[in-house]
Amino acid sequence: MGSAKGKTIVKGMGFCASAIGANVCSVDVDEEQDRILRIRPFHFDEEYGEDHFNAWKIEARGHTFEPGYKVVSGPLSYGYKKRVYSKNRIPYPMKRVDWDPAGERNPQNRGKSKYVRISWDEAAQTIAEEIKRIHDEYGPLSILVQGDGHGETKFVHGTHGCQTRMLGLIGDYTLQARQPDSWEGWYWGAKHIWGMDPLGQQNMQNNVIKDISENGDAVLFWGCDPETTPWGWGGMMASRLCFWFTEIGVKQIHISPDVNYTNAVHADKWIPVLPNTDAALQLAIAYVWLSEGTFDREYLDTHSIGFDNFAYYVMGGEDGIPKTPKWAEKKCGVPSYTIKALARYWAKHAVSIAHCNGGSFIRSAFAHEPARLEVALLGMQALGKPGANQFKFIEWSLFGMESVTPMPPSVEIPNCGPAFRGRQYSVRPSLIPKTMIPEAITNPPVQWYGHIAAGLPREDQFVGPLTFPLEGQERIHMIWSDAPCWETCWNGGNEMQEALRHESIEFLLIQHPWMENDCLFADILLPINTKFEEEDIGTDSDNGMWSVVYYEQQAIEALGESKSDLEAVEEVAKKLERFGGIYEDLHARMMDGGKTVGDFIKAGFENTGASEKLSFEEFKEKQYYPFPTKEKWEDLPVGLSQFYEDPENHPLSTPSGKLEYYSTALADIFPDDEIRGPIPRWIEEGDGHEERIDSKRAIDYPFLIVSNHPRWRVHANCDDTTWLREIQTCKVVGPDGYAYEPVWVNPIDAGKLGLKTGDVAKLYNERGGVLGGVIVSERIMPGAVYQDHGARVDTIVSGVGGLDRGGANNLIAPSATTSKNAHGEVTSGFLVNIEKVDVFQLAAQYPEAFGRAYDPASGVVVDEFIVEGN
Repeated sequence: MGSAKGKTIVKGMGFCASAIGANVCSVDVDEEQDRILRIRPFHFDEEYGEDHFNAWKIEARGHTFEPGYKVVSGPLSYGYKKRVYSKNRIPYPMKRVDWDPAGERNPQNRGKSKYVRISWDEAAQTIAEEIKRIHDEYGPLSILVQGDGHGETKFVHGTHGCQTRMLGLIGDYTLQARQPDSWEGWYWGAKHIWGMDPLGQQNMQNNVIKDISENGDAVLFWGCDPETTPWGWGGMMASRLCFWFTEIGVKQIHISPDVNYTNAVHADKWIPVLPNTDAALQLAIAYVWLSEGTFDREYLDTHSIGFDNFAYYVMGGEDGIPKTPKWAEKKCGVPSYTIKALARYWAKHAVSIAHCNGGSFIRSAFAHEPARLEVALLGMQALGKPGANQFKFIEWSLFGMESVTPMPPSVEIPNCGPAFRGRQYSVRPSLIPKTMIPEAITNPPVQWYGHIAAGLPREDQFVGPLTFPLEGQERIHMIWSDAPCWETCWNGGNEMQEALRHESIEFLLIQHPWMENDCLFADILLPINTKFEEEDIGTDSDNGMWSVVYYEQQAIEALGESKSDLEAVEEVAKKLERFGGIYEDLHARMMDGGKTVGDFIKAGFENTGASEKLSFEEFKEKQYYPFPTKEKWEDLPVGLSQFYEDPENHPLSTPSGKLEYYSTALADIFPDDEIRGPIPRWIEEGDGHEERIDSKRAIDYPFLIVSNHPRWRVHANCDDTTWLREIQTCKVVGPDGYAYEPVWVNPIDAGKLGLKTGDVAKLYNERGGVLGGVIVSERIMPGAVYQDHGARVDTIVSGVGGLDRGGANNLIAPSATTSKNAHGEVTSGFLVNIEKVDVFQLAAQYPEAFGRAYDPASGVVVDEFIVEGN
């Protein structure tokens, strides 16, 4: 493969992070200038003829849908070269100026102090000495590893968690559990009504798109934006599907507080609902069906248990409050006539529900209730019948399961597992749920139920209570992170800022390519490569066309003094070997007996079916191998059709094998849980949450915030990409020239508050405030405000009650989890207020924060944090 100048290589430009690739692209490189020229669409047929692919085709209603041969990745992938050359790249190893491992450590100054340059040798030696000291004084479990989350997908160089392999060889560590972050409500709730391990979403999706195309009348996009969310994980095939539904007349009904980007282009109907009030809407729909007899009672008699208990609650038998459309209207903001119309349409038509994960629907207080109620409604209309399933526009090969793709599958989902050197996924003896890290640092011991790792079976939620620290073990004294975005991606970020300054944390080590977010709290910072500076292997099975395994040549030399995540850990391992004992021969052991990067790449390739079709050398020359479509894919059972047709021989993975409207497991194991009880219901408040519009807190904080997966980022990734920041909806440039994170405000609310487009406003509650640039728009409903999550933190005042300039609204999200026995994140659908601010007055009040070295095209630059002359 070649270009007019230099060479063309293949890279996976997805953001799945841990050995789950996506968005394969072609990268043109100028070898003479050692420079990335451009990133462009990848063509499957450049090295293989069309007869190789067994191309699939969906024909319905006189129209045809075909894959094509060009991968349709999104703008985040194509613009990523700007991220490589960001002014925010960490150039060399650095140490906090007032952190002295032999003297005063000054933890109270984390997030405030600047940095001095040190050598790799000094950095690795200091880290090794600190690990040895921590081991000797406190034991290995007092080292917390934060090695999970989203980012560049790497295999050999393991985007996250390379340090776990090394630490696991010298006495273990405490693991930050990988929560089911984008699936919280389904994981904690839906599993208890229909099973569906590993995530609680429908895990049988084969041929669902074909089925909807042939038999469906409508798809409900419930808080779902396929024109945005899949960009980082599978590209824009989801967008093509939305155009396909329009072409063949399948109605697209959007239920969300905002007119998101898919809604704006594709929706036949928008039903605005206040953030985190979907449960009220769902209960009212059930009420209409029960009142009018427009549900499938015969199906429920054979496919479910406990439905009468649920119906008794809906009709008001339990609490004396019938869940009528009028009752729901006051809770969720949807007029009662709209609720009735939706319920009646749904009862007469074949309707499926679509998701892209995340958002207020699934990451709010009590999110297990709308997740359960969604399945309850699907069951009332005969889940699994033609045209009636749940499906996803994203993660079409998650956990290597062929059944989770609604698209025609390839013959193989390639697994390069032997190449992977990142995080060890095993459940550790010592772990902490990600949502409980601040409390575990500042106020141990902490207790919870379940190992809280995405993908564990439903029964794991009942294990416990588990405790940190383990009996006889010390609290956390050292943190080693390569995923430094906790404060901007999780709930209670201001509390996390305070926790990172706690005196018990004696050493905070972070390795990362960019100076952002939690990096500013590190004692030592290590500069890490982007994937363009590394040789690796990758896969893409989420593009919706064909699975592919590809060889990733190194595109450019390492920038500055950066190393890969793996190489950084190798440097530390070599220094630890000098201590002997358990550290002896550590580097060779962590590299499986001294294997090289090339050895791991070859092992990964040989673990796929591609090795049966071409040699390793041929693979490296061609750079990729695409897997053709599975023969007779049309014959795979459609979604949950087998359960629909024969529930006895094709049961669900619930204890009864049926839909459980009443969960005997929850009733037996958590009998005192008034929030996540055996029947799904509306929860007004409790377990640390008072976030409803008729609560007392709403007097001071009358708006509900919807905080989606961002349009122009992937969580905290890409906020400094210059091309994206030029886009009007990416940032709002304030009167001071600073590019603020947008806040959408409805014209009715803006008029009352005296806000106009271009103003700078503060979103706030008692937990603190964040700034944003106002966009007055009817694309957000009255009573709600919209600001994407994951913006880069730019602290004005740190900690609880603080203020952030960057718009990182997770800082002011609740610290309480989903509910007391469900420890999920709560990062949307919470109460805030909003008011206009005078940025020049703030600048006079906080001259240091407003005087940081700043480039409007990319944000605060790394030079701001380095002591001059070092």
